[in-house]
Amino acid sequence: MASILVVDDDPTVREVVVSYLQAAGHVVLESADGETALRLFDDHGADLLVLDLMLPDLDGLEVCRRVRTRRDVPVIMLTALGGEADRVVGLERGADDYVTKPFSPRELVLRIESVLRRVVERTGEQPERWTDGNLVVDTARHEVTLGGAELAVTTREFDLLRFLVAHAGRAFTREELLQQVWGWTFGDHSTVTVHVRRLREKVEHDPTRPQRLVTVWGVGYRWEAAG
Repeated sequence: MASILVVDDDPTVREVVVSYLQAAGHVVLESADGETALRLFDDHGADLLVLDLMLPDLDGLEVCRRVRTRRDVPVIMLTALGGEADRVVGLERGADDYVTKPFSPRELVLRIESVLRRVVERTGEQPERWTDGNLVVDTARHEVTLGGAELAVTTREFDLLRFLVAHAGRAFTREELLQQVWGWTFGDHSTVTVHVRRLREKVEHDPTRPQRLVTVWGVGYRWEAAG
């Protein structure tokens, strides 16, 4: 059972999402606007947010940004803006998944539980430390350093980087990465593309000519071990 905060200005959407989540055994808080959502989060916390992108005061991206300054909680964007550019913006701002309206409530619950399952699995892992040249991925500390300097990475970026470094030299398709890194049996492949680009900006000397996180044309991506 998890505590989930649902933020959407459409009362019908909130009613449907809340009822399905409660039926799945979760504790649910709800809000119709961003300011109220932030107050609820501060007062009660939440294990995950279902967050509409278009809200009457603060938009969903700003709510996501402010929540993440408080705690690194998973966020699923729920919005009518289904274009690729909109999805990319949401993912770049730290969303863990992106669901477009109209949507299947059952599928949304499955996506939520998939994200929550990954959080539980991550926190239950044994300490590991992966070193590749001047890059260190420390699972116990949930920390990435490059040349001794700590990198600011999101939880999802950390999971992807750790997986690729741990399987250096092997190429993975985007679908395989969705399944093996985040446990998704469905999802938008642009999720992988966005996080690969963001990681390159942080670990590559020249992100436009990657030497570590390389593209394998016609397949996907591969991590090249140093030396």
